[in-house]
Amino acid sequence: MTAPTVEQLTTDPHPALATLRRDGPIAWVESIGGWMVVGHGLATAVMRDPERFTVDDPRFTTSRVVGASMLSTDGADHTRHRQPFVSPFSPRASRAHFAEFVARESARLVGGLAGTGTAELRTELAAPLATACMQMALGLEQIPVTELLSWYGDIVSAVADITAGAPLPDSGRTAYASLSGAVLEATRTGHGFLREVADAAGALTTAEMLANTAVLLFGGIETTEGMIANLLLHLLADPSLVDQVRSEPGLLDAAIEESLRLEPAAAVVDRYATEDVRIDDVVIRRGDLVVVSLAGANRDPAVFPEPDRFDPRRDNLRRQLAFAQGPHVCIGLHVARLQARSAATAVLGLPKVRLDRSGTCAPTGLVFRKPASVRARWDT
Repeated sequence: MTAPTVEQLTTDPHPALATLRRDGPIAWVESIGGWMVVGHGLATAVMRDPERFTVDDPRFTTSRVVGASMLSTDGADHTRHRQPFVSPFSPRASRAHFAEFVARESARLVGGLAGTGTAELRTELAAPLATACMQMALGLEQIPVTELLSWYGDIVSAVADITAGAPLPDSGRTAYASLSGAVLEATRTGHGFLREVADAAGALTTAEMLANTAVLLFGGIETTEGMIANLLLHLLADPSLVDQVRSEPGLLDAAIEESLRLEPAAAVVDRYATEDVRIDDVVIRRGDLVVVSLAGANRDPAVFPEPDRFDPRRDNLRRQLAFAQGPHVCIGLHVARLQARSAATAVLGLPKVRLDRSGTCAPTGLVFRKPASVRARWDT
């Protein structure tokens, strides 16, 4: 068997992941320098076992930019980092803090496009909606969106540079310092969601609080934008599905879960073995990189029959792993679902909305997967 290249895993990983899976739930992939888990059961088990498969490793790149956070710690330290954010991001609190704002912002963004008859929905809806939501959550409404996105872009680029073996660039340090200053000012003068988080964060130092808000910013923009863009691509690609969702609104929630299954916005999560582990005839050595392919696990035919087909009427959609599992399950998943539902509802309200395939791209990305463009047309 030929191991997949980084290019294959970036452009269209699914055929290669299916080939790997036929030989077992885990395989060594030379191009990434580690093991890749592609089976649903093993992926779930690894993510639920932080004692043997940890994120707490010096190679974990995000911590080298922003410091230790809930993303890069395990055990009691992880609990201490994550606990202040659990209550504010609960289902009830998420609805209370975000539902009205998200619905209003989705309607405003789509309303501004309605008269044009066409739009590129990733950059004109998904990205600004995700950014506005995080801007509100972090109390940064006074910071121009372009400036906030500039900080965000420099932090993301710094993580990418370190992943590729380069040193931390000055732009990453500067951007993180600017973001930190703005968040500190917001916690002193603000109210609402960020105030609730700050009040609960007594066990965290200021640096730790800032590291976790940076992680929230990254996850809240990058993965939510991708989730919305992927959903709109899947929905609009099938005119009959658009009609079904319009006549059966409850089907939209199922379509969101099926889109998450078919193309998770975060395709992989990294873990590191803390001891030698044997899985069937595979021996993972202490210190080995273990990449859990959420994209691969979500298309495991043992769990999801005909896994490459978009089918929102599957009876086990909640078994998809797009938000991960275990102690590092995505803390903002309820807010992300709110945004996806509101964005799709607003778009499906456009008359005869349809996908413009000539201006639409397939999702790409090694770690974060989304289409570069989702162009739609509708009647005016």
